[in-house]
Amino acid sequence: MQDKISEILLKLDAVMIRTKPPFRWVSGILAPIYADHRLLMSYPKERDFIVNSFLRLIRKNKVKFDGFAATATAGIPWAAWLSQKLKKPMVYVRSETKDHGRENLVEGKIEENKSYIVVEDLVSTGSSSLNTINAVRKKGGNVEYCISIFTYELEKSKQNFEGTNVKLITLTDFTSFVKTALKKKYISKEQLAHIMDWKKHPEGWVAV
Repeated sequence: MQDKISEILLKLDAVMIRTKPPFRWVSGILAPIYADHRLLMSYPKERDFIVNSFLRLIRKNKVKFDGFAATATAGIPWAAWLSQKLKKPMVYVRSETKDHGRENLVEGKIEENKSYIVVEDLVSTGSSSLNTINAVRKKGGNVEYCISIFTYELEKSKQNFEGTNVKLITLTDFTSFVKTALKKKYISKEQLAHIMDWKKHPEGWVAV
C-alpha cells in the first residue's frame, strides 16, 4: 500500500521533490520535499483509493473508536469522507478559538468518554495533531490514534506523539516515498543520499 500511495502522490504532484532550488517552509527551514495534499481533493479516483486505504489501515490496526476528529483545515475532507462511509460522528478542531459568536475551538459535539481518531493529511512536527488531541481530551473525549496520509518522519513529531501517548499510523512516509521516487526515476541515487540526510538534520541541512 505504501508504494501505491507514494505513486499517487508523485503522479499528482501532491508531494514534490526538488533540491535545486530546495523548498522553503513557513518555518524558514530549507527542504528538498514539499507536500500539498489539498490537490488530492480534485481527483475522485485517487481520492477514493486513499479513503479506502484509510479504512484498511484502521481495520488492520484493530482500532476501536466512536468518531473522527479532524485538524482544520486539511484533515476535514478526509474525516468527512470517512465518517460518511462508516456512519460515524465527526468534529473538527480549529487552529485557534474563534474571536466571535460562540468562540468555539471545537466544531461539532464531543461526547464524554467516547474515543476519536484524529485525522490529518500530513504530519511534520505534529503540532496541529497535538492541538486537536488536546482539544478533544479537554472536552472529555479519548484519543489513542492519529491517522495521516503522509509523515516526514521528523524526530520532533516522534517525540510529540510519544509525549501524548497517541499512536500515529500513516498510509506512507518519507522513507517509503523517497524510495518509490528513486524506483520510478523521479530522483537519482546521488539525490537520494542528500535527501535522506535532510531527514536526519532538517534544521542544519544545506542544499547543494
